[in-house]
Amino acid sequence: MEVKQKKLEKSQIELEFELTEEEFKHFVEHALEHLKSHVKMDGFRKGNVPNKLVEEKVGQENLLMEAGDLAVRETYSKYIRESNLEPIGQPEVSIVKIAKGSPFVFKAIVTLLPEVELPDYKEIASKIKAKDVSVSEEEVQDALNYLQKSRAKMTLKNPTSPDGSAGRGDFVQITYQNKDINGGKEVQDQFILGEGGFMKGFEDNIVGMKAGEEKKFNMPEKGEFNLKMKAVHKMEMPEVSDDFAKQLGAFESLAALKNSMKEGITQEKQEEEKQRRRAEILEKIAEKAKIDLPDSVVDYEKQRLMEDLKHKVEHHMNLTFNQYLATVKQTEQQTKETFQKEAEKRLKGFLVLKEIGARENVQVTDQEIEEEVTKSIKNYSKEQLSKIDINQLKEYTKGVLFNEKVFQILELKC
Repeated sequence: MEVKQKKLEKSQIELEFELTEEEFKHFVEHALEHLKSHVKMDGFRKGNVPNKLVEEKVGQENLLMEAGDLAVRETYSKYIRESNLEPIGQPEVSIVKIAKGSPFVFKAIVTLLPEVELPDYKEIASKIKAKDVSVSEEEVQDALNYLQKSRAKMTLKNPTSPDGSAGRGDFVQITYQNKDINGGKEVQDQFILGEGGFMKGFEDNIVGMKAGEEKKFNMPEKGEFNLKMKAVHKMEMPEVSDDFAKQLGAFESLAALKNSMKEGITQEKQEEEKQRRRAEILEKIAEKAKIDLPDSVVDYEKQRLMEDLKHKVEHHMNLTFNQYLATVKQTEQQTKETFQKEAEKRLKGFLVLKEIGARENVQVTDQEIEEEVTKSIKNYSKEQLSKIDINQLKEYTKGVLFNEKVFQILELKC
């Protein structure tokens, strides 16, 4: 077999394969055996029809196409493996010459992972410093207030009593409708009145309502709302004291609880800062890296981002995707095109990390993958485990561990 390789633009190559007459004959014979198992003919058991009769039955053209398909799949896959190429997606195959008793020639246009010309990534990483992390007393107090509210005693207010109406600080459960929200369908919500985070003036319309009451009102630029009060709860906050702290766990005092909360907030902020710094390091390196991204790969990533958006819209916004498109006044194609820059950014980040990892000889062992997978699934139920593709999880875990090792190398330069 002879293979000619020609470099094209956008990280593509053209491979021209030429199999000798004898090599192609091997695939014709295999195709004949495969077709024979599907041919039925009176007087012969299935699979025992003579080759000549099978060839007459299926036709010379169908036999050659079957042989060509087998030849393409086997020779292409073998060449890719032995050449250590990294193709993306499936090749574009075209048959150049196919005939019985002649050499078989076909071409395959292959999109490869693009080459990455890296800048001095160690120098760039060294200039991006971590920011100091601090936690104020106000932040600790906010967290303590949240904890206090989560432990509040809830008492259902009687709508027939004089004090049964909703006031600020009460926990309310409502439903509302607006033609421009959730496709005009009813929305259910619950929150502490005065802290719901709605548009300005919305919660003012709820004050004074009792369970079972309904109200219509208009909001500037949002139109008419139909609102119904489902329930009103009085919230009795526990006193924040040493006893309160002791009820929450192994805390000897309120001061110990506050210290623990401060440590927790500090750890969260440190993790956020680590991720921010890593994102900046990667972004700065990718900006200076030279990468010729294939259009097909960018388009694939845009489509993947579109699928993520559809899932978010349908499962978190309770809208159909067509309703969402009507709201943003865009077609699906227009929405997809808005992901152009994000798709390029993600792809460049992935390729930069991959290239740095290759240069730094970053390796992830099977043992490391097994340990991490075992750790991540130890709290899964049997039902959850039955839905998991373990091989897919291992591949994902390998990627996460690889990226972590690359970032650790870069952080040493900071």
